[in-house]
Amino acid sequence: QVQLVESGGGLVQAGDSLRLSCAASGRRLSGYTTAWFRQAPGKEREFVVSINWATYYGDSDSQKDRFSISRDNDKNTVYLQIHNLKPEDTAIYYCALGSRVVRSPHVGAYDYWGQGTQVTVSS
Repeated sequence: QVQLVESGGGLVQAGDSLRLSCAASGRRLSGYTTAWFRQAPGKEREFVVSINWATYYGDSDSQKDRFSISRDNDKNTVYLQIHNLKPEDTAIYYCALGSRVVRSPHVGAYDYWGQGTQVTVSS
């Protein structure tokens, strides 16, 4: 049974930085692709970044400036670091694991999902 548990969200101010964590159990993250998505109120779930042996930001490079992903194999945890937070970053951030995906921005490519962690950025 694979479980993903996100943490680290909260209420922050514009310009702050935040590090989200995704702790996994039931599978070693180092052997698979782990991604971060986010979903703002009234919007579709949006791909942010993924990691396996490389980092993938999808078709848009705009996320590279403020979002970075890393993995601690000893802790079996993936992190999302967000710098210079903006009100438009307000969303629920989800961690996802893909058993058969190398790089994909599509929700359907991922097999396991966490419950999400809320990030709210005030202006």
